Amino acid sequence: MTEPTPIADQVDDAGTAVARGQLRFLTCGSVDDGKSTLIGRLLLDSRRVFDDHLAALARDSRRWGTTGDDIDLALLLDGLEAEREQGITIDVAHRFFATPRRSFVVMDAPGHEQYTRNMATAASTADLAVLLIDARKGLLDQTRRHAAICALFRVRHVVLAVNKMDLVDWSEPVFAGIAQAFRDFAAPFGFAGIAAVPLSARFGDNVVRPSTAAAWYGGPTLLDLLETADVESDAVAAPFRLPVQWVARPNADFRGLAGTVASGRVTPGDTVVVQPGGRRARLARIVTADGDREVATAGDAVTLVLADEVDVARGDLLAAADRPATVGDQMAAHLLWMGEQPLLPGRSYLMRLGTRWIGATVTQIKHRIDVRTLAPLAARRLLLNEIAVCNLSTAAPVAFDPYADNRTTGAFVLVDRETNDTVAAGMIDFGLRRADNLHPERLAVDKAARAAQKRQRPCVLWFTGLSGAGKSTIARLVERRLHAEGLHTYMLDGDNVRFGLNRDLGFTDADRVENIRRVGEVAKLMVDAGLIVLCALISPFRAERRLVRDLVEPGEFVEIFVDAPLDVCMARDPKGLYAKARAGTIKNFTGFDSPYEPPEAPDLRLDTATETAEALAERVVGWVRR
Repeated sequence: MTEPTPIADQVDDAGTAVARGQLRFLTCGSVDDGKSTLIGRLLLDSRRVFDDHLAALARDSRRWGTTGDDIDLALLLDGLEAEREQGITIDVAHRFFATPRRSFVVMDAPGHEQYTRNMATAASTADLAVLLIDARKGLLDQTRRHAAICALFRVRHVVLAVNKMDLVDWSEPVFAGIAQAFRDFAAPFGFAGIAAVPLSARFGDNVVRPSTAAAWYGGPTLLDLLETADVESDAVAAPFRLPVQWVARPNADFRGLAGTVASGRVTPGDTVVVQPGGRRARLARIVTADGDREVATAGDAVTLVLADEVDVARGDLLAAADRPATVGDQMAAHLLWMGEQPLLPGRSYLMRLGTRWIGATVTQIKHRIDVRTLAPLAARRLLLNEIAVCNLSTAAPVAFDPYADNRTTGAFVLVDRETNDTVAAGMIDFGLRRADNLHPERLAVDKAARAAQKRQRPCVLWFTGLSGAGKSTIARLVERRLHAEGLHTYMLDGDNVRFGLNRDLGFTDADRVENIRRVGEVAKLMVDAGLIVLCALISPFRAERRLVRDLVEPGEFVEIFVDAPLDVCMARDPKGLYAKARAGTIKNFTGFDSPYEPPEAPDLRLDTATETAEALAERVVGWVRR
């Protein structure tokens, strides 16, 4: 007889069934393994489906069902019409139900690979995962991927539901082999508990009631495992953390800091620290809609009133003064990439960490993770649904904890600045201590003094456009005229910097991003020196041009779009590059087989197809004079 690995004891020391709190669990696994059917059966057999819902389900089964004359329980969760027509789960379906022993939030995650991001969203809030496996197929790539994501998001408990056992004649060796294969695969993940149960979701065997078809199995049913799983959060025992959601100022006499306690507990009189700033203050009151309280613990939504006047804003973190969070601007993290376009190191994204928004850049992809073997793989970019270990840098110091210690203050998302799409979910591993060795040096002579000495306003004149549009030609004319007027300039030409500073870079999208990042950092230093910096580069992507704009102060970046139709540029072809691109001897050539994103609202637009370079240069010089 095969015994499951227990997740938790089912009774207390006196032999009494233990009543548990709410359990958030997700069902995951490969497509067609029966996740939706399993949850439908769980709800039906635990008598959580109303009669009118059951009647509607019978009608839907006749129209969209895949189980013949039987009720198709999968349709109970597949609410989108697209899902019902295709017989797949696209979105994460949430259902709430309760038994006398526990209340549940169940999340049915999609099995298709292209919807892995939806599954990851559910995993980020789950206490337990029910991982389904088709007994006929065994472990599949998507099974392994979902297990890896569960481990990544610190889902500590797994129930391995070996489904469709009726289609393998309830074979004990088949079940035992699948269970052992999964335990061997998942051993490096360090799950706190793995329980395996053989079942048939369609017919209800071992879901709520024990099966009579598998006399060799004497373990608990799926519902038994869910009701008794010991996943009580240790958030209360962790150090106090409260991300500030809102600063409440209804009148001049009240200033409260509203948010939800992420971990720990706090009482009036405790000393807290405001991070990342580091100011300390004593807690005076804990205010709620029902009046003041003497204690607030993890999960409580409260408003805290401090006895001391300290600067606190939305996005700050209140932490226990004796056990503060880490503060830094560099960190290592696991990243699940969810964007349709690849992750390119060096590109600036928006990070949402707790209640704070801040600019962030993936500075290095240390390695990608093969979810089938867990082996590290070299990678220079990440594609949809890939997982990697990365280093990140934020625009300013932030307060955080390792995700292993705190799922709230250690988790973040990345948002594309151009599309506002959420493109990644991340889990912080640790802060990079090398940043502790760096301290900004206050210089004796600043940018204002240097600019005053030169009697000019420093800025970056950024010329962007296709190869052959005339960027370098116009920039050279502009610099010559500015120099003749006694202004101090320097020109960073795209080709010239690749002979030295950027000689190690090629022309892939990732290399182009890094090329612009480096030139932007050099341009920033030159602006600080009080110079007028002319940068003539194709710079094909809007995101990187915005990154350079954000490096300098408002008004110091001038985006100049040197505009010429592609056919005009190809006809000019001053360096013979288009001819080589047509011949196939040059790859990743902008405008030919690599995209160019023209500025949407440039500060200046120069049409080189209709005006001379001299006239256009004079327009730029006139802008500088003004």
